[in-house]
Amino acid sequence: METRNEKREVYIVDGARSPFLKAKGQAGPFSASDLAVGLGRELLAKQPFSPEDLGEVVIGCMMPSPDEANIARVIALRLGCGKSMPAYTVQRNCASGMQALDSAVKDIEEGRHDLVLAGGTEAMSRAPLLFSSEMSNWLAGLAGAKNITGKLKQWARFRPSSLKPIVALLRGLTDPIVNLTMGQTAEILADKFTISREQMDAFALESHQRVACAYDNNYFSDVFPSFDYKGSYFVADDGLRRDTTMEKLAKLKPIFDKKFGAVTAGNSSQVTDGAALLLLASADAVKKFNLPVLARIVDTQWAGLEPAEMGLGPVFASTALLKKHELTKDDIDYWEINEAFAAQVLGCLAAWEDADFCRKSLGLSESFGQIDRARLNVDGGAVALGHPVGASGARIVLRLVEILKRKNATRGVATICIGGGQGGAMLIENVSEVMS
Repeated sequence: METRNEKREVYIVDGARSPFLKAKGQAGPFSASDLAVGLGRELLAKQPFSPEDLGEVVIGCMMPSPDEANIARVIALRLGCGKSMPAYTVQRNCASGMQALDSAVKDIEEGRHDLVLAGGTEAMSRAPLLFSSEMSNWLAGLAGAKNITGKLKQWARFRPSSLKPIVALLRGLTDPIVNLTMGQTAEILADKFTISREQMDAFALESHQRVACAYDNNYFSDVFPSFDYKGSYFVADDGLRRDTTMEKLAKLKPIFDKKFGAVTAGNSSQVTDGAALLLLASADAVKKFNLPVLARIVDTQWAGLEPAEMGLGPVFASTALLKKHELTKDDIDYWEINEAFAAQVLGCLAAWEDADFCRKSLGLSESFGQIDRARLNVDGGAVALGHPVGASGARIVLRLVEILKRKNATRGVATICIGGGQGGAMLIENVSEVMS
């Protein structure tokens, strides 16, 4: 193994994801660790190495359950990686899965490990309900009462209004600095770039149509079935609506700005449970285990921006990434932009075409230019598939790798907006040969 100050190349050698399951008003069949463990077992069973040969496991997750503290370690132990193998969890909101990949890349580059399992998982349907501070304080007072008199006095202080729960999912999807939900930030972009309701719905319809086409052509071979403990199984994403039309989408009411808005449930990503995992390897591991090389992770770029316009994160991160590597948009064969909202993706495309925005916000001398929609999210995206926030950053990288190989293309960018006003972008290079 080389010394840590010799930067090594990092390869994607395999990957898979679970079916993305739409939340349906109650806890889904899987916890976040269940999703990752079921997927990880299938993925690792394909490999010529054992789970103990991994150097570490890195997992992105926003909302693990109370019994999944450092969920990466829980997953690693359940996968049989051994007690001596380290594992850690990362959280960068919607880009947690991409952050896990970036963290794993750095550990391989620096020579800490040769083989890492990384990705993300999320069971959004199991996001907890929380007690208010008033209720927590009341319970603490009741527990601390020394005798029956003290307990009766505390019960006299009880107010039924304290039982109103805090919905962790809604709180997590609200930016505390600007006090806006993610959907409200999408409305801001729609207004800023004059994106119409019809444009949003057309984008949503296209997302469903592209996912349907991908299934019909067997492009989702990376989706592994999930089996629950009751004997049920899930083989495909269940958020896909093949029968959706512009007319059906037009009937849906705005949900974030009910009076003036245009962002609806139909042109937004779905609340979803799912996991996506990738195996990353150094050249040493590729040669040692004779692994197929699917792609090389060239670099990752993170960017910060105004939280109220967080949906433009892909614009800031991707532009900086290409500038760093002296590339233009024409050097990128395919793009994956996570579809948090149709308005958000359309806002990114509009921002890149706006010369004034590019000069003032990106430091460019002219507009970045138009991205060919035929080379963007060619197999659909989160509007149709769903957006399990911990997993999506890994899913779009995995999808991009498959598209680059299918199209015999050279380079791609996977990019994602991040609640709180950030963006992430990963540059991927197609590598077709098996190294020996």
